[in-house]
Amino acid sequence: MDLENYQIIFQLFLAVILGSLIGLERETKRKEAGLQTYSLVALGACLFTVISLLLAKANIIDPSPIIIAIAVGMGFIGAGAIFRGENTIKGLTTAAGLWVTAAIGMAVGCQFYLLAVCATFLVLIIFAGLGLLEERLFKKENVIKK
Repeated sequence: MDLENYQIIFQLFLAVILGSLIGLERETKRKEAGLQTYSLVALGACLFTVISLLLAKANIIDPSPIIIAIAVGMGFIGAGAIFRGENTIKGLTTAAGLWVTAAIGMAVGCQFYLLAVCATFLVLIIFAGLGLLEERLFKKENVIKK
């Protein structure tokens, strides 16, 4: 196996690890989308990105449509995670988390490792820290005002 294959394997594992960190935080809050979901999103985004870049390197395709498709596809998955009741909306944070996790997987696929790690750290701060702050300061509920 050559160095490029080891690099790709490292990228796939790193994407899973970063997605797992986010998913683990969601599991601790008993959210529906957790460890497996976030890991798979990061892995899939990384894999599609790596494949598109390898195909571009071989002068087979332009990678930009595949990269755009990842963002659009995550929009559809995110839309499916949002539930609207008569007076509530649930799943917006999950949808946003899945979307940014795909971006993290894409960053790993492009070998932007520091960017991916920093983004993961920021997501964890947002999910853990800002969620608590929001609850305490604003007593926020998922309510739609009519």
